This record gives sequence, C-alpha cells and structure tokens, in this order.
Amino acid sequence: MSRSAQRLPAAALFAHPANFFALGFGSGLAPRAPGTFGTLAAIPLWWLLADLPLGGYLLAVALVSLFGVWCCDAAARNLGVHDHPAIVWDEFAGFLLCMAAAPAGIGWLLAGFVLFRFFDILKPWPIRWLDARVPGGLGIVLDDLLAGLFALLVLQLAARWLA
Repeated sequence: MSRSAQRLPAAALFAHPANFFALGFGSGLAPRAPGTFGTLAAIPLWWLLADLPLGGYLLAVALVSLFGVWCCDAAARNLGVHDHPAIVWDEFAGFLLCMAAAPAGIGWLLAGFVLFRFFDILKPWPIRWLDARVPGGLGIVLDDLLAGLFALLVLQLAARWLA
C-alpha cells in the first residue's frame, strides 16, 4: 500500500458514494484489523437476512457480492490502491456466504466469524492464488467469497458432526 493511501483524510474516503459502502460504513477505517471490524459490521446485515429461506438468503448474498464488485472496484480506483485495507465490503460478502444455512445460536455465529477470519487471513490455496491474479473489484470480492466458502464447508461439517 502506498503511503499516500495510508494518509488519506476520512473526508476523502467518503468523497464518492461507493466508498461509503466499500469501507463498510466506516468500519474499514479501524486503525488495526480493518477486515475484522468489517466482518463485525456485517453481523447486523446477517441478522436481517438470517431468517430468509435458503434460496432468498443466497440471492441476497449474490446481490451483496455483485454490489461489492462494483463498489470495491470504484473505491479502489478512487483511492488509487487495488485493495486498500479500508475496503471491507468483500468481508460482508464472504461472511454472509459463510453463514448460509448456519445453525441458530450465538456459538455458531462466533464459530462462523472465527472460521471466516481464519480463512480470509491465512488465504490457503487457491484463495491467495486468486487474490494475486484476478484484478479489480472482482478480485477484491472473489478471494473473500472463497474464504467464506471454505468457512461454510467447515461450519456445516461441524454442525453435522455435532448434531
């Protein structure tokens, strides 16, 4: 990340409407662990969507993801940095995917949160490979969707094993 991107004033970060969403309503401005704060900011959206039938929930995840491709791409261009650390809408998309069909309960929410952050930070193959090769907003969102898919699989296996 360039030094100029690190020192952008908060007003510049919200100069374009896409930035407001890409920055997770400001959660991405956290000085440390912006991705974790972005994921925390996604929890209220998950709560709003959690009671939808699975098809409706997955449609909402797809819409959040497609919107994320646009707003993350626009914010990256506005900020002059491909994947500025403050861009966290991709965490919204990945976390929501992770929580698809998750069992009810705070324990499962916490497990999904930890699993998603684990895969998003670690970026095992092919997540890191995609992150390095897919440009623009699609690249910003796609690696988090894959991290969300990995976390979803582990969460569902755990739910089946513990049931």
